[in-house]
Amino acid sequence: MKQLVRRIGQTVALTLPVILVTTGTLAVTRVPWAPPTGLDQQVVAASSGDGSIGRTSTSPNTQGLAAQEALRVDLMEELKNHNPGTALDLLERTMREKPSLTPYCSTLAGELGRAAVKKYQGDVQRARSFARPVCDGSFAAGVVG
Repeated sequence: MKQLVRRIGQTVALTLPVILVTTGTLAVTRVPWAPPTGLDQQVVAASSGDGSIGRTSTSPNTQGLAAQEALRVDLMEELKNHNPGTALDLLERTMREKPSLTPYCSTLAGELGRAAVKKYQGDVQRARSFARPVCDGSFAAGVVG
């Protein structure tokens, strides 16, 4: 009888942590590497002001361009009309929504950095103040050089 209780105790001691870890891991519903769900899109729509979910080449002169070129036009338009921060937000959101464009992320972020310096007439400090960790800091690299 004592052997049986000991064996049950050992089994519980070995399996309980595995069960707890597994159920705890499965309880996580939102992780940064997961694709956005409908709820995520609703949050973006609620916070965007105009109700749009992301942006997709709304400029008339982007028709017929490759996706990365159309994104470049949209990013520069966003930078011109608002600030580098909103352009970087658009870039980050687009990279999440369209992973096929990630090879162009560093190049686009660097171009945004250079364009931000031009927008602020060479004020590197002001342009750098908008830097975000999008595309491995390529925006900051573009601001500097």
